[in-house]
Amino acid sequence: MNGKTALITGASSGIGAATAYALAAAGATVVAGARRVDRLKELAATADGDVVPVELDVTDQESVREAVTAAVDRCGGLDIVVNNAGVMLSGPILGADTAEWDRMVRANLLGTLYVTHAALPHLLESKGTVVQISSTSGRIASAMGGVYAATKFGVNAFSESLRQEVTEQGVRVVTIEPGMVDTELADHIGHDAVRAMARQLAESMRTLRAEDVAAAVVYAVSQPDHVAVNEILLRPTDQAR
Repeated sequence: MNGKTALITGASSGIGAATAYALAAAGATVVAGARRVDRLKELAATADGDVVPVELDVTDQESVREAVTAAVDRCGGLDIVVNNAGVMLSGPILGADTAEWDRMVRANLLGTLYVTHAALPHLLESKGTVVQISSTSGRIASAMGGVYAATKFGVNAFSESLRQEVTEQGVRVVTIEPGMVDTELADHIGHDAVRAMARQLAESMRTLRAEDVAAAVVYAVSQPDHVAVNEILLRPTDQAR
């Protein structure tokens, strides 16, 4: 990863933070983007490598463009983008607060689209790699997770279309689909019963750690240029579906 520049969204916690640590340790210059800049500064101070904090709201196209420009101006180019930012606000469809649906669609799906769109000219120039952090919910929808799954199915569909458009130009598109990971993602669920159900499910198994997903990212982006790892499905051993 020496000499490579990586932009990571949602880097203030969980998979994003773990990926920032891992790519920096592997030698990349990491531009860590998120809204919680205080956490990014702590990340930069404790990383074993070069991490540059950048305020980023993936739902705001102007913020996205500014973050991509800052990465290119600071580092002279862009080689890797990891679209990790997202929220999971699970709950029943009947009686749902549709503002939560808007929030998931904007962060999980449109945010991925906006960042990819802004970064793609630079990735074409560097023949770089875009990594989409999707989910097993992008393959199998479950009750209480319909809209979250819809956003992840959307990410997967967009990524396959993108792959077909840019692979012959040297840009690699990687979709990583983790199962249950020990992060704060489920803590944001507003529906009390569903949040409790998610916690109970996590306690019933040996969940993935954020570092496990980060290792998959490093594996995919560090392959030789002629090798494209297009998809990684990553579940806890104890997770049946």
